[in-house]
Amino acid sequence: MSVSVPPEGRQVGVEELEVFAEDLDPQRAAAIYREHGCLVVRGLMKPYLEAIRRDIEESAAQAISLPDGTLFLPAPPGFHRDKQIMVLAVNYQTSAAFFRSAFDDRLLDVLEAIIGPDVELFMNGQCLYKEPVGGHPKHLHQDASYFEHRFDGPTGVLNYVVDTDLVNGALHVVPGSHRMGVLRHVDTFSHLGLDEAEWPWERALPVCGSAGDSIFFHLQCIHGSKENHSEKPRPVFIHRYRRPDDYVTVGATTTQNREEAEKRAAQAKKENQRGFMVRGFRRYTD
Repeated sequence: MSVSVPPEGRQVGVEELEVFAEDLDPQRAAAIYREHGCLVVRGLMKPYLEAIRRDIEESAAQAISLPDGTLFLPAPPGFHRDKQIMVLAVNYQTSAAFFRSAFDDRLLDVLEAIIGPDVELFMNGQCLYKEPVGGHPKHLHQDASYFEHRFDGPTGVLNYVVDTDLVNGALHVVPGSHRMGVLRHVDTFSHLGLDEAEWPWERALPVCGSAGDSIFFHLQCIHGSKENHSEKPRPVFIHRYRRPDDYVTVGATTTQNREEAEKRAAQAKKENQRGFMVRGFRRYTD
């Protein structure tokens, strides 16, 4: 399958976005990312899968009975509970395996080729967990609608924990959409998203993959995922990285609080927005 690069142009298929971890060339990978705003590295996270999967499933089990910070959404009809997990409370503070995977040398080699020699970890890591029997979709969107940055913003790295296809909610991307700027988003049941009338799923490219595959995407690359119609959960975990002098200028989850945040964007500063340095050095600035 392929989709057109916006504005309408040459068709792009998944094979043009992918490289393989066993013979990874960081410069070639970075060139694909810069051209398309997204990149697929097959097998990159395989060394960490067993431990991360264990932590995710333990966290999912405890989330059902304990208020551990997991984000739930209303469940679809036919599910045995009234709510389903959306964002699981698995992050760098709860899972050592998750944290270790953020420092993978091959991963950081690609990030250095994209961002530069100094790389900062942004946020606390994220685990999205689609439960079975229609587990929630995430509308096509840009991460910039949630955390717009002063400079290029973070590169996201989404990692499949299980084999993922069109049945259980593969990530969809729109290659080239990172060149379109920050688009207007609307409120959806799962927070900000693009208007479905303008951005139907047919405009996006599904990236099916195996457990351990990683998808890099630009802050402005349009992406999302459909429902999980399988009989098992479909978890993913996400790392985000940025240059150490970059910072959020507009942070939001709804159209209303985004409008308010946009009014204060000029006052945003780097202070109190420091993450762990995963490569290079943070130089002092006054």
